[in-house]
Amino acid sequence: MHPLHQKIIAENHRREECFLSPYACPSRLGVRFNPEAEKIPDAENIRPAFFHDTDKIIHSLAYTRYIDKTQVFALFDNDHITHRVLHVQFVSKIARVIGRCLRLNEDLIEAIALGHDLGHTPYGHDGERFLNQLCIEAGVGFFCHNAQSVRFLMELERGGEGLNLTLQVLDGILAHNGEMLNERLIPVTGKTTDQFLREYENCFRIPGYSKKIYPMTLEGCLVRICDIIAYIGRDIEDAITVGLIKRTDLPPDIVRVLGDRNDRIINTLALDVIEQSYGQNYIGFSKDIYRALQDLKAFNYEHIYYHPLVKEQDRKIQGLFQSLFHRYVQDIEEQNFSSPIYRHFLENMNAEYRQKTPPARIAADFIAAMTDDFFNQQFKDLFFPTRFGLKIHDQKRD
Repeated sequence: MHPLHQKIIAENHRREECFLSPYACPSRLGVRFNPEAEKIPDAENIRPAFFHDTDKIIHSLAYTRYIDKTQVFALFDNDHITHRVLHVQFVSKIARVIGRCLRLNEDLIEAIALGHDLGHTPYGHDGERFLNQLCIEAGVGFFCHNAQSVRFLMELERGGEGLNLTLQVLDGILAHNGEMLNERLIPVTGKTTDQFLREYENCFRIPGYSKKIYPMTLEGCLVRICDIIAYIGRDIEDAITVGLIKRTDLPPDIVRVLGDRNDRIINTLALDVIEQSYGQNYIGFSKDIYRALQDLKAFNYEHIYYHPLVKEQDRKIQGLFQSLFHRYVQDIEEQNFSSPIYRHFLENMNAEYRQKTPPARIAADFIAAMTDDFFNQQFKDLFFPTRFGLKIHDQKRD
C-alpha cells in the first residue's frame, strides 16, 4: 500500500474514533459477505467501507431507474411533484443532518437512504400490492419493496453477481419500512450475517414479515424514522399542488403541534428527534410529537393516499400488472427468446440466475425493475396492435 494511502486511512479511522458517538457504527466495522471480491480491500481503500457502498449504489443500474419511478401521484401530469429520486435525496439530507447532531456515521446513513427504495415497482405501493398478489397466486412467495431493494443490490446487479455491499447497509435497507411508525427505535445490535439472511429470505416466505424486523445500527433506525419525516409533509405539498386538498383542510390540532407546511413539519420533527435521541442508544420522538405525527399520517391516508382520484384507476393498473406478469411467465416457459423479458433482462443475467430462478420470480424481478413509462410502453408493445401506417401500392395496367 502507498504510504500516503496508509496515512489517509489511519486518519479516517482516528477522525471517526474522536467524533462518533459510542452508539454509532464506525466504518472499520463494515462487514462484507465476500471481502475477497473487492478490487481494493476495505482495509487498504481510502474510501471508507460505507462511503464506498454509496458509490456502488449510485452507479448501479437500479439507481438510474429512480429518475422515472413515481412516489404517490403516478397519474398526475405535473413536473413539480415528487419522484423516487427526489424522495431518497430528501431522506438522505434529513437523516444526515440529524445524524451529524447525534454524532452518527453519515456515510452509513447516506448509503442506506439512497438505496432504500430501489425495489419499488411502477405505480408505487399500489404496484407493490398487485405484484405481491401475483407472486402469491404463482406460488413463489411474497413481494415487498424493501426486500426487493436488497435483492437488486445483493443478487441482481452486475448480471446476477450483486454489488457486495456491507451487511450494515443491506440491513438498514431491508429494515427501513417507512410505512411503520414507532415512537422509539432501538437497534438489534450484534445481528449476524446468518440472522440477516434469514430475515431477508423470510420476507419472501412469510406474509408481513418485513414489518417485524428492525435495523442492527442506530444509523439504520434513523433512516427508518427519516423516511416518514421526508414524505409526510412533502406528500401534503404535492397533494395541494395537484388539487386533492387545500392547506386549510389540515386539522388545527395537528397544525398547532407540527405546522402546516413541509419545511415547518420537517424542522419540528427533526429537532424533536435530536432532543429526544441525543446521547441515547435509541432514536425516538416525544409523546406529543409522536401523537401528532400519528394523526397526520392517518390524515394523509384518508385524504391523500386513499383519495378517490388516486384510487379510481386501481383496477386498470392491476389489469396491466396481471397481463404483463402472465405474459412474461408464459414467454419464459415457452422459451420465447424474442420476448422483451429475454431481450431486456434475461440476456444480461448469468446462467445460475436463469437456471435456478422460477419463471414467476423472474417476471417479478423484471417488472419491479421497470420505470412507470417503460411499464406502460411494455403493455402497449405487447398488447396493442401495431399500425402499418399509410401504404399505397401503385399498380399500372398494361
